[in-house]
Amino acid sequence: MTHEFKLPDLGEGIYEGEIVDVFIKPGDRIKEGDPLLEVETDKAVTAIPSPFTGAVAEVRVAAGDTVHVGDVLVVFAGGEAEREASPPVTSSETAPSGRKVTPTGVQAAPTPAAVEGARRPPVPASPATRRLARELGVDLYGVRATGPQGLVTADDVRRHAEGVPAGSDGEAELAIDLAGPAVTPVSPGLPDFSQWGPVTTEPLRSLRKATARQMALAWSLIPHVSNQGEADVTALEALRKRHAAQVKEDGGRLTLTVFAAKAAVAALKRFPRFNASLDMADDQIIYKQYFHVGVAVDSPRGLIVPVLRDVDRKSIRELALEFAGLVARAREGKTALEELKGGTFTITNAGAVGGGHFSPIINFPQVAILGMGRAALKPVVRRDAEGDPEIVARLMLPLVLSFDHRIADGAEAIRLMQTMVATLEDPETMVLNF
Repeated sequence: MTHEFKLPDLGEGIYEGEIVDVFIKPGDRIKEGDPLLEVETDKAVTAIPSPFTGAVAEVRVAAGDTVHVGDVLVVFAGGEAEREASPPVTSSETAPSGRKVTPTGVQAAPTPAAVEGARRPPVPASPATRRLARELGVDLYGVRATGPQGLVTADDVRRHAEGVPAGSDGEAELAIDLAGPAVTPVSPGLPDFSQWGPVTTEPLRSLRKATARQMALAWSLIPHVSNQGEADVTALEALRKRHAAQVKEDGGRLTLTVFAAKAAVAALKRFPRFNASLDMADDQIIYKQYFHVGVAVDSPRGLIVPVLRDVDRKSIRELALEFAGLVARAREGKTALEELKGGTFTITNAGAVGGGHFSPIINFPQVAILGMGRAALKPVVRRDAEGDPEIVARLMLPLVLSFDHRIADGAEAIRLMQTMVATLEDPETMVLNF
């Protein structure tokens, strides 16, 4: 008797992944809970434990393969199917790669509906689209998908509910919902570029695919407005340099990003609309009473945004230590799913690679994001002790705030920027009061 092990539903709207590593081979004896392989999804790298005890008969995947929920990964010979697989979570048990896994939990006996659902892989759709389908009484299996890689969009669900057919393949169209904010472009087919010269192709996978989807979603849903500013961080940089070595010895990273997170929270407390989300379905603004700042990290896999939690409740030193851990795990591909959730505001710092002013795209469903450029010495006109103007060299930090114009106006965004600038320019007050 054989047992097939299929890629389980990993939750969070994840329906595919890329095999990073395979820890087993045919003939191996496996116990329930032993790590089988690692899958890189658009959220993180996840170790998948075995739900079976028995011998490995077949391994149907290899590193680099793209797999979907419901695909058969491993076939076991004999043994006993102790329990079905559930989404793995991090614990103290370590896989051969050094990443952590956990044995799956026991699930209740499946109902007939669950058995029927297990025969069909989940329809690719976001949690918001699934909720809309439930509200409209639409079966996602009957909806024609127009999104990338067969993704069912909210507009697909609305069209299905209204009996409106989706547009023909290969033709550009705009699906406009007059009751909501979104204008969703559907990409037309591409020509054969090889007719004009040599080309190469690379699969759009995992994190890059997730980034493409998220950026397209944010840009199509949110009317972006940007507000630029500069902060004189000469005194702040001197403070940072005085303490950077000690913080580094303690395992932290005392960067301008850490100070910017504190300054952002000081401003968000005064202007709470920028620490909110807009719920167009229920016509309400959701104000978050917590301050979790996402920090964009340039990793080998692409851009990852882990979250510094409760920034308002932690000291600069505590944040520097936490920030170092988040960056290290992101660059090693060990970021946990929980570390990517719950952000209320995002900071992206292009200064490390020499960037200046730029307009970042808001991380939906947030409503604002701060872009930091490279701090550089510039001639600045200031008043001397006698009140006369003089030109001096100061370290100036370029800042850009992108915000959702549906939830806030330009004047309020300017005041928020001014608050951040004032906080960054007065580091002693920042350290004492924030």
